Amino acid sequence: MFTIYIEQLEFECIVGILDFERETPQKVCIDAVIAYDFDYGFIDYAKVVKIIKKSMIKRKFYLLEDAQRFLAKKLKKKFPQIHFLKIKIVKPAILPECRVGIELESRFDS
Repeated sequence: MFTIYIEQLEFECIVGILDFERETPQKVCIDAVIAYDFDYGFIDYAKVVKIIKKSMIKRKFYLLEDAQRFLAKKLKKKFPQIHFLKIKIVKPAILPECRVGIELESRFDS
């Protein structure tokens, strides 16, 4: 079992439910951990980064939870050899006194 770590992937996108979040892109910071079976194929982490970034920018999610579920399904479909996936999305500037985010862990049997 091999593990890919993607740390502090930062870009701007539309994400959130508040009016100003729907109008102006905001910075997000994404960390991902992907455990996979190398015997069933190599995972190109550059492609993983591209999928995450493109999906977040294109889909303009209202909720981080929806973004994470979408990304988990999309990555598993593209890379069926994934056994475990953890995605953390942080909105570093949404509140002045802290960084806010959520994390999703997905375990796959196959």
